[in-house]
Amino acid sequence: MIGTRVELRAPLDLGATLGPLVHGRGDRTIRLGRADAALAFRTPDGPATLLLRLESPTVLTARAWGEGAQHAVASAAELVGEDDRPELFEPQHDVLAELVRRHPGLRLPRTRRVLHALVPAILEQKVTGTEAFRSYAALLRRYGERAPGPIDLRLPPAPPTLAGLPYHSFHPLGVERRRADVIRHAASRAVALESAPSAGEAGRRLASLPGIGPWTVAEVQRIAFGDPDAVSVGDFHVPDTIAWALAGEPRADDSRMLELLEPYRGQRGRVQRLLEAGGIFAPRRGPRFAPRSITTI
Repeated sequence: MIGTRVELRAPLDLGATLGPLVHGRGDRTIRLGRADAALAFRTPDGPATLLLRLESPTVLTARAWGEGAQHAVASAAELVGEDDRPELFEPQHDVLAELVRRHPGLRLPRTRRVLHALVPAILEQKVTGTEAFRSYAALLRRYGERAPGPIDLRLPPAPPTLAGLPYHSFHPLGVERRRADVIRHAASRAVALESAPSAGEAGRRLASLPGIGPWTVAEVQRIAFGDPDAVSVGDFHVPDTIAWALAGEPRADDSRMLELLEPYRGQRGRVQRLLEAGGIFAPRRGPRFAPRSITTI
C-alpha cells in the first residue's frame, strides 16, 4: 500500500464529482460516499484499488493497493477534477446561476480510462437504465476479477477477455449481438483507444468504430477526459431537460437543445452535469419503458 496527501485548490464535493462514474447499484468497481470513495480499475502498470478520503473540504488523502498503486495515487488529483476549471463557466440563466451557487464543490472528473467508461456506455445504448445496469453488474460478476487490497471491489474485465468472448456469451447478461459486437470490437482496439492524448482525438478514434455514435462518444469524453463541452446528442431525455430548464419547454429535439446551449459552447457538458446534479428533469412523457427481452432489441 502507498499513499499521499493532496492539498486541493478549492473545496471539493467528492460524492457529486465522482457520481457519474457509478453505473447502478451493482457496479462493484466503485463504492462512493459523501466524503470517501473506493475505486478499482486497470492502469498501464497493472490493476489497482484506490481509496480516497476528504479529511477537510480542501484536503484529500489517497491510498492504493496493487501493481498499479503508484499510478493510481499519482492520478488522484486529476480524477477528482483538480484540473477542471468550473470558474470559467458564466451562467446566463437564473437556473444555472442557482445551481452553481448550490454546488460549489462540483467538478468534472477525469479518469483517463477510455474502455472503463466505454463499456457501460455501450450497454446503455437503446435500453432502459435498469436493463443496462443489470447487464453491467452481471458482466462484472462473470468476467471481472477481485480487485487488489482489502476492499471488496471488482476490476472491470480485461480488454483481451472482452475481445475474446463469443457474442453469445453476452446473451445470459441480457445483451444482444449488436451491442456485444460493439464491445468486442472496441476491446480489440483498446490500445489505440487508451493512448488517445485528448478528448478530441479519443472522440475521433471512437467514432471510427462501428456502433459508436455521438451519444456514446460524449459519455466517454466527459468521464475519461473531463471534457466540459461534451453534451449527449441523441439522448432520449437530455434535450427535454435542457429545454425545460432554459426555456420552459417540456419537449425538444437535439437541434433545439444545441440552439439553447450555443451561448455555453465550450461548457455545454457542464450545463448538462449541473442540471443532473440539481435533480432537474423535464415532465415525464408518459409511462416508463418496461425492460425487454434482448430478442426484441
